[in-house]
Amino acid sequence: MAEVALQARGLHSFYGDSHILHGVDFTLGKAEAVGLMGRNGMGKSTLLKSLVGVVRPRSGEVSVFGRSTRGMTIHDIARLGIAYVPEGRGIFPNLSVRENLTLAARPGIDGRREWRYDRVLETFPRLGQRLGHGGQQLSGGEQQMLTIGRALMTNPHVLILDEATEGLAPLVAREIWRIIRLIRESGIATVLVDKNWKAVSDLTDRNVILVKGRVVFEGTGEQLRAQPGLLAEHLGV
Repeated sequence: MAEVALQARGLHSFYGDSHILHGVDFTLGKAEAVGLMGRNGMGKSTLLKSLVGVVRPRSGEVSVFGRSTRGMTIHDIARLGIAYVPEGRGIFPNLSVRENLTLAARPGIDGRREWRYDRVLETFPRLGQRLGHGGQQLSGGEQQMLTIGRALMTNPHVLILDEATEGLAPLVAREIWRIIRLIRESGIATVLVDKNWKAVSDLTDRNVILVKGRVVFEGTGEQLRAQPGLLAEHLGV
């Protein structure tokens, strides 16, 4: 790994008195893609939220390109080049597609503007047909395209996708996977969560499995597929 984009060391995160993450270490290299896997309730979303500051770890350290995020606000962390697409999408329902996209537009931390409005519409042609529609008027698949497109308008160095295709019809999900592959090939470092472990492992360089807030596996897709017992035990396949 030539350069580390995002790193967590010894994360312990809680919801109230509930201890969710137990000393988790996590590393994402520059331009690398990592799949985060595990059954529901194993700590995946909590780890993502801990990385971007939505959840504050009780102990441990998170750094972005070598810079500690301790004491930073969520928007300070975002301005280090992190874009987070949460589960449930979180678009602005009363704003149009055009407004959702242009509201997020800004150069990257190095001044890059590789992802401009026209490029996003070229990547998501269906959004181009819905520019005047409000966010609440879009289908689930179109809303997911919009929230990913909005994240790209910030010209991030790191993109975090939580439940990328949850609740989407198979045809729409395939379109989302195509788009994620394009993003991956553009050089943006990506953390990807989705229940379709096969699709995730086909796109990623490494995969991490969480069980009850602890890392129980880290390796390539090939190494993962070579362990059917592990898949059955921890992913239910």
